[in-house]
Amino acid sequence: MIKSYSIENLSPHLFWDVDKTTLDFEKSKNQIVYKVLEYGLISDWNIIKEIYGLETIKEISLELRTLDDVTLSYLSNLFKIDKSNFRCYKLKQSNQNFWSY
Repeated sequence: MIKSYSIENLSPHLFWDVDKTTLDFEKSKNQIVYKVLEYGLISDWNIIKEIYGLETIKEISLELRTLDDVTLSYLSNLFKIDKSNFRCYKLKQSNQNFWSY
């Protein structure tokens, strides 16, 4: 049985910068998935996994412009996809930071 969720079920710190009443699980799915992947708790991960499924999360994560290294490694391993297939990885490689040398 799939539970009925609302944005309020996700951690409050995820959407401190937006009006949560404007968020919709379908219309805002890219934003929701990004925030949960980057800043969410395991309970948030479980909610989006149940709502969207792993295939949708995979499709969204492949196109995200930024992901931290730990999240990228986790998703790469989970989906059995090389990191180089993620947009964020390609962008990071092409935008080398002076301080990272």
